[in-house]
Amino acid sequence: MDKSKASKVVASIDVNAPVTTAYNQWTQFEEFSYFMEGVESVVQLDDATLEWRTSIGGVKREWTARITEQTPDKRIAWANIDGAMNASDVILHRLSDDTCRVTLQLDYEPESVVENVGDLLGVVSRRVKGDLQRFKDFIEARGYETGAYRGEIRPPLGGR
Repeated sequence: MDKSKASKVVASIDVNAPVTTAYNQWTQFEEFSYFMEGVESVVQLDDATLEWRTSIGGVKREWTARITEQTPDKRIAWANIDGAMNASDVILHRLSDDTCRVTLQLDYEPESVVENVGDLLGVVSRRVKGDLQRFKDFIEARGYETGAYRGEIRPPLGGR
């Protein structure tokens, strides 16, 4: 990703669910379309490879991403390996036995004029905050996760 053109959004939300429950739900990438606006599908090909399909503002994108780090109950990070330039990092903090804070960081590179204008107007920032609110609503309404992956993926030596 060309860092000079990249944009970054960071948002957090407190969730009334144990950190393990929230983390387990974040490992269920194929369920992201339930709470992430514009995500049509995510297919998990193996423990570390994801195929994304989105439609945001009429712009359709597809890309493959690799999970670069996964530490149970703490962090999940992934980055594109082809297609749309982006990377995401979800960090979870235990606040109490029944509450946690979820922080989502999205680094992305707008590609079209429409995406650049949307970036300047804060469209992506609002979408990320909305996605976190929908995640909170989703997991709190259910009271439990739809599945779990408790494996660990370590970042390559020297960072991402």
